[in-house]
Amino acid sequence: MTADQSNLKAALWMGGSLTCMLAMTVAGREAMRELNVFQVMELRSLIGLLMLYPLVWRNGGLRAMRTAHPIKHIGRNTVHYAAQGSWFYALTLIPLAQLIAIEFTAPIWAALLAMAFLGERMNLPKLGAITAGLIGVTIIVRPSTGGIELGQFVVLAAAFGFATSFVMVKSLTRAESAVKIIFWMLVIQSVLGLLPALYVWRWPTLGAWPWLLVIAFSGSFAHYCMARAVSHADATVVMPMDFVRVPATAFVGWLLYSEQVDTYTIIGTLLILGGNLLNLGGKRQTPTTSETTS
Repeated sequence: MTADQSNLKAALWMGGSLTCMLAMTVAGREAMRELNVFQVMELRSLIGLLMLYPLVWRNGGLRAMRTAHPIKHIGRNTVHYAAQGSWFYALTLIPLAQLIAIEFTAPIWAALLAMAFLGERMNLPKLGAITAGLIGVTIIVRPSTGGIELGQFVVLAAAFGFATSFVMVKSLTRAESAVKIIFWMLVIQSVLGLLPALYVWRWPTLGAWPWLLVIAFSGSFAHYCMARAVSHADATVVMPMDFVRVPATAFVGWLLYSEQVDTYTIIGTLLILGGNLLNLGGKRQTPTTSETTS
């Protein structure tokens, strides 16, 4: 492990990311009671840019945001925009606990993609996490009981997109600061979403604006925290830390929306959690080559 890498620092930054994501989950569902997903995402990017400016100024201003990797930023944010839009849409289709549990196929895809594109190695803990995760998601979705519901399919697609975006962020952190990564995320996604948002535009009511502000802040700074986290540890270490969001979101769904968690979701979630904990334990005991060279 290099001097710049620390699992403890990564965990602390992920704690900030988790808090932001939980707030955005509730705010997203509330805002979309009256607004279209494209409008929510566009306002999130535009307001987020304003909120990010103090950090941009502190890090050298707009001139310091110049990048030598525009194609990587465009590719990463195109994937993330599609995944985020799918995730917001799924908020309106299925219970929060099920949505977040299925979203956590992302560590499975992230582990596979990190091995394929970042040179991170396969080992028994990673294989166990992948196997347990696949079984867990199969139990939650239960395709044999009548097919995958639309919301479940949408979240599965979003999870793969998030994993792809996550691995691309890990690659970008080797050359770009966290502030620059988030700056270009907001700029590119505001451009991508402008025309779809204008097509469905309606002025938010006074009651919707607080939720939009929460989405803008949480959505932007969740990614700032995550970008800082992956600069301190491998993608296959950081991504499973996000799992704490599953029981936290299930509790919020029960508390705010009286959503019940069925036995299948609990069993599937525990399998995914067990696999991810096995992966983390293996990383602590036997550092891989990627930990010592990246």
